[in-house]
Amino acid sequence: MNVLVVGTGAREHAICESLKDDVKLFAYMNNKNPGIARITDYKQGDEGDIKKVAEFAAEKNIDIAVIGPEAPLGKGIVDELEKVGVSSVGPNINAAKIETDKSFMRNLFEEYKIPGSLTYKVFDNYQDISDFLDDYEKDVVVKPVGLTGGKGVKIVGDHLKDNNEAKAYGKEVIDSKMGGFPQVIIEERLVGEEFTIQAFSDGDHLAAMPAAQDHPHAFEGNQGPITGGMGSYSDSNGLLPFLSKKDYDYAVSIMEKTIKAIKNKASPYKGILYGQFMLCEDGPRLIEYNARFGDPEVMNVLPLIKTPMIDVCESIVDGNLKNVEFETKASVCKYIVPAGYPETKYADELIKVDEEKINALGAKVFYAAVKQKDDGVYTTSSRALGIVGTGDTIESSEKIAEDACKFVSGNVYHRRDIGTDKLL
Repeated sequence: MNVLVVGTGAREHAICESLKDDVKLFAYMNNKNPGIARITDYKQGDEGDIKKVAEFAAEKNIDIAVIGPEAPLGKGIVDELEKVGVSSVGPNINAAKIETDKSFMRNLFEEYKIPGSLTYKVFDNYQDISDFLDDYEKDVVVKPVGLTGGKGVKIVGDHLKDNNEAKAYGKEVIDSKMGGFPQVIIEERLVGEEFTIQAFSDGDHLAAMPAAQDHPHAFEGNQGPITGGMGSYSDSNGLLPFLSKKDYDYAVSIMEKTIKAIKNKASPYKGILYGQFMLCEDGPRLIEYNARFGDPEVMNVLPLIKTPMIDVCESIVDGNLKNVEFETKASVCKYIVPAGYPETKYADELIKVDEEKINALGAKVFYAAVKQKDDGVYTTSSRALGIVGTGDTIESSEKIAEDACKFVSGNVYHRRDIGTDKLL
């Protein structure tokens, strides 16, 4: 079977690794990711040029495409591939609105009475924002309605001092059409512990994966600006130290109700549904959905998958998804990034990665936003690579990952505290 993976980063590298032994593997990516390039027949090009991707898929007689990043999904890459007879693990443009249009997602919860939502309001002008915040007494979260790669969220108390700053940021989002829409969504700020559940969906059935917790803050102790994610962990029982089976099951039930609503409102949701939740005093509440694997959380779950990934992909496109099995192991992922990230001056610098020594420790390397050149691997201004350790416990997994990070050299940084007892 010919399988195409679309995307450039560590998420796509992890997907490719999970498929490589069972299929003839192809890739379409912006930059030459060294991890993906050596295990695929690849083409380097703009992933957002969905017609070119479809042409490549037709040329290579692709049977199934797995779509990694959200931006091509928002442009309709699944619909374009369908025109050339290629089925996809990824939602079509209408179903992908669950991520690409936050107002669609919140309206869906209201219309179908899905539990776990939060108080929100969508605005398209400054005056209404100002009037609302003058009357609203709680802290808020301000988000663009569209896609910003996880970096457009501002929270009163963390990034904004008060409602006046929230008003100004809301105006900035609208005026600049941040995320592609001249709108902003303002939500109540939830208090609790964030967690992620990713699930496979064939449009009718859901197969949930182990829970994970991401750490998006740039610096140790969960300090500094929000990034795309500095690392994450999962536990051997599929839960988290603070997450009970009851709360996990409740969160999954919210996701099950969501795919039924999407089918009724738009079209069957085929692909990966990523639920970002907050465990509050009254149980799990949904912060938002993504229409694809999380990055870094994909690196926690796919190295543990026992069911062949190609079988899962086939069952998604055929509509007969069943339970998917995972090893009962814990995992810790730590991202290596250019020093100073996210505002780094060390882009386009050579780094050295001793994969042989990393693998000898039982860790894995997943390359992210790097460039393969003739003389080695170079950084960009974004995350460089994920190091993943797996073991019987979070503690043993963290030690493997941390020891492995020593074998990456250059002007780089990683959060040493992710997965440690102190942070947990």
